[in-house]
Amino acid sequence: MTKLAAHLEALINAPTFETLWDLHTVRMAELGFDRLIYGFTRYRSGDSLGDPQDWVVLTNHDDAYMDRFLGDGYIHSAPMVRWALANDGACSWSWIANSDNLTPAERRVTEFNRSMGVVAGYTISFRSVSQRTKGAAAITARAGISQDGVEDIWAEHGEAIRVMSNVVYLKMLTLPHATRNLTKRQREVLEWVADGKITQDIATILDLTPATVEKHLRLAREALGVGTTAQAVLKASFYNEMFILDPDSRGTDE
Repeated sequence: MTKLAAHLEALINAPTFETLWDLHTVRMAELGFDRLIYGFTRYRSGDSLGDPQDWVVLTNHDDAYMDRFLGDGYIHSAPMVRWALANDGACSWSWIANSDNLTPAERRVTEFNRSMGVVAGYTISFRSVSQRTKGAAAITARAGISQDGVEDIWAEHGEAIRVMSNVVYLKMLTLPHATRNLTKRQREVLEWVADGKITQDIATILDLTPATVEKHLRLAREALGVGTTAQAVLKASFYNEMFILDPDSRGTDE
């Protein structure tokens, strides 16, 4: 088995986000890219990426960078984000230097990135499965590697990097990711709702009172930031928080 095949198999079999991310960041650092951002949303609408609280974001950038890139809203004016929203595939950051139509806001983001040492790399935009979804990765080269150096790396390893990145992205879509934690009982009642059961049915199945079932449904809606139980089922399913194999390992019981 080749090194790439062995690595892809390890990514595919990763049981958690943490394992997946550790495997990928180590390999990418070996290739010269030591700072990564992976982002995914199911709530895209036009140029809007939806509520940041609903995004899935993995990164190994330091807090000093991410607090400003996300917290100060630079992400919304980043030129490579604009590119990713309009395209699929991989794009060299040389596109920024060669673009004559950057807006003033995009130029501010470019200057911010330069001040933080985020100057050379590639952006990978993953093929969307619907109009509401979008996923992308920004891979930043190690300090001291110029964009010309990145192009040399890409010429040799670009195909493998694209394949690895797509496998990581697709694997991310299958793993539970608790942006807003549900308890074991909240997941159970949502699962029974998803199976078409009404409150009285769920109370009988779980040996609870209907009032207790309603309480868990209410708390699940609050935890997920939605107004209806149907929306809670949908959001929980989006983040693979239902019908998971090992619910006892995550959250509390009541």
